[in-house]
Amino acid sequence: MITGTMEKRKALTATELRDMKVLVVGLGRSGLAACGVLRDIGSTVKATDTRRVEDLDSALSELVKRDVQVELGRNSIEFARDCDLLVMSPGVPLEIELVRWARGQSKTVIGEVELAWCLSDAKFVAVTGTNGKSTTVSLLGTILSGASSRIRVGGNIGLPISSIARGLGPEWTMVIEVSSFQLDTCLSFSPSVSVLLNITPDHLDRYPSYEAYVESKAQMFANQTADDIAIINHDDKESLKASRDAICRKQFFSLTEELDEGAFVRGERVVVRAGREEREIFLTQDLRIRGPHNLANSLAASLAATALGLEPEVIRRGVREFEGLEHRLEFAGSIGGVDFINDSKATNVDSLETALKAVTSPVVLIAGGRDKGGDFSQVATLVGEKVKMVYAIGEAREKLRDAFSALTEVRLAGDLEAAVRGALGVAVPSDVVLLSPGCASFDMFDDFEHRGRVFKEIVMKLKQENEAPSDG
Repeated sequence: MITGTMEKRKALTATELRDMKVLVVGLGRSGLAACGVLRDIGSTVKATDTRRVEDLDSALSELVKRDVQVELGRNSIEFARDCDLLVMSPGVPLEIELVRWARGQSKTVIGEVELAWCLSDAKFVAVTGTNGKSTTVSLLGTILSGASSRIRVGGNIGLPISSIARGLGPEWTMVIEVSSFQLDTCLSFSPSVSVLLNITPDHLDRYPSYEAYVESKAQMFANQTADDIAIINHDDKESLKASRDAICRKQFFSLTEELDEGAFVRGERVVVRAGREEREIFLTQDLRIRGPHNLANSLAASLAATALGLEPEVIRRGVREFEGLEHRLEFAGSIGGVDFINDSKATNVDSLETALKAVTSPVVLIAGGRDKGGDFSQVATLVGEKVKMVYAIGEAREKLRDAFSALTEVRLAGDLEAAVRGALGVAVPSDVVLLSPGCASFDMFDDFEHRGRVFKEIVMKLKQENEAPSDG
């Protein structure tokens, strides 16, 4: 149990930030939030984005009202020249010329997580990993909220971190999802509890190597002290390797073996063992979210909650209440006995593999989008065993056809609606039509949420068409 940690170092204080001229690079959700927070504390703020005026619309007018000077259509060095600090949005690569120049000029470069950390005295619980972050953060937030009202949950699943962490005192707990991109721009961020769920190849379109991606995840532990806790997936060798040099207290979770210290499964029971004390936390049947990966996520959340001092009955109640997240193996409807599953959050091959393992019925798979450098051969066996047909969409559709055509029939679809209609046409009762793209969404959609919403809208439209009374 964490009873308190030593005072943590902050790279920048609120007073120092107030006296700075800050450039926010990228005006997505986190960038816009950073602009607002910085203006609230009195910083002079500029913002730059490569998009056009029409792409930002109402957000631009709000920035102008807040006296934020904006540059659009480029990220120029000239615009940044008089700034002391750059706050990077996670979607902006750190290899761009502007960032290289800023670092060469010894200007400080941080991201929104570091900004939130510098402006808050809350206790941070941070979850990273290639897959499962959002579900684990939401589950842990649900569990902790059963014991305290002073809990805030942030990251990709909700409000930007800086907007909800600023000004919180030490009696508050922030539960946040942290990506590798965000970790790349952390200087002093030091969570009291860190969670590393897994590491598998991802974002190889942005990192020079898989090793560089693993090193990015390891940044989670860089500033943790001996008073802090790191919760690690004992079944994942890359996670073990990434946490090897961490000096904090390590605790582990496993689906495959009983651990001397940590969380594991014994029969139908989830158990946390610490020293000589062993506690049964919940029954596996209490968990409402499907798949072995979600059981692993629940072990991690239970171990984190235990480290924060929660009793088993509180954890058990949170597990029973949690229904899962939108776009993560989400039931989207049934038409003529065919179930439609929205797993739009599956933006890499490992997530696609997880989805195929979780679904027990014959599958008509809809996959594709913008390739992130993944190796689709890793799911070849599952595709051959479970998938009766693949509808391939987006920029990666030819790559998917090459990877899977020897295993099952692959049809290329011009858009998502054509794929869903085609899938319904070949599926029979008790089949599952699974949207699990294994790719990013940006070739056709704003983000994975947009892709998932469109999928559900198409399913609803087809359901209405199929259930409409005939003229005869």
